[in-house]
Amino acid sequence: MAFHLTLLLCDNMLVSGSTLAAEIFKFAEAMGRSSQHPVRDVIIQRITPDGLPVTTSAGFELQPTHRLGEECHSDLIHIPALWRNPRPAVKKYRDYIPWLQEQHKNNINMTAVGTGVCFLAEAGLLDDKPTTTHWHYFDQLQKAYPRVQLERQHFTTKAGNIYCAASVNAMAELIVYQVERIFGQVIAKQAQRNFFHEIRNIAEPLSLGNELASRHADESIAQAQIWIQDNLSKPLLIADIAKQFGMTERTFHRRFKRAVGTRPSDYLTEIRMVFACDLLKNTDLSILEIANYSGYPESSWFSSRFKQWSGNSPKDYRNTVRAKLFN
Repeated sequence: MAFHLTLLLCDNMLVSGSTLAAEIFKFAEAMGRSSQHPVRDVIIQRITPDGLPVTTSAGFELQPTHRLGEECHSDLIHIPALWRNPRPAVKKYRDYIPWLQEQHKNNINMTAVGTGVCFLAEAGLLDDKPTTTHWHYFDQLQKAYPRVQLERQHFTTKAGNIYCAASVNAMAELIVYQVERIFGQVIAKQAQRNFFHEIRNIAEPLSLGNELASRHADESIAQAQIWIQDNLSKPLLIADIAKQFGMTERTFHRRFKRAVGTRPSDYLTEIRMVFACDLLKNTDLSILEIANYSGYPESSWFSSRFKQWSGNSPKDYRNTVRAKLFN
């Protein structure tokens, strides 16, 4: 029996918000076939209200496979993120609203990314339910849809069969969660290892409702923590992060220490090292590649910091944890 993934298309969408979901599911299908176990075929469907192509925010044109009203069974409906203000797209594609309501009545699973959650909110499917969106759009979403229970510190949320992700990075975790439901934990873990070292921090176990390790009430600092994790491989200066969130470096240090309980620099080191530990354990990447993904341009500097942090060199740590895995 096939699994039907339906991708909603609209002008000004972020193409990665749909293509990545499709690629993760097709990877899971391929892994299922290689395991010689019974596996469901994955059929990718792309839908628009009128059957006409759309132009994404990057200028790519996407052709639909179906139009609203045609026979199109869905097991999962995926709504992409939209570039900047989502209101024009929601207004232009009003025909999606009653269709989503009907699909919800039929108990079809739905995932939405970033500002794409506005389609679900407009349909009333998020009334009195937890949701999240891109942090730039928090206040506007709350104002436009006051009945939505906005979870500002969560990367992903679940409300029955509706799943929302704050960003494309968080969406990858959410889609792998869906893969686990359909294909099982082993294939989901393979997908996680194949994609996540290129996307974001995979130090924590695969789970839904991923949130900051330390809950606190400082919204700006919470978003800074999310931003740090989403930009881990880049060279990050605390002064630049403070500026990103409209604070002086001194104010950022004070608020971060009060909210998180540690200095920003120590937090950044901890996040990078935990991430590196996971890559050493679960991938065959070279030490230099792991250093780069963890935000260190030189393997020698990374190895020195890692040994100072863990007591072992990266190579020794990898040998130790892998010996435990296979003993």
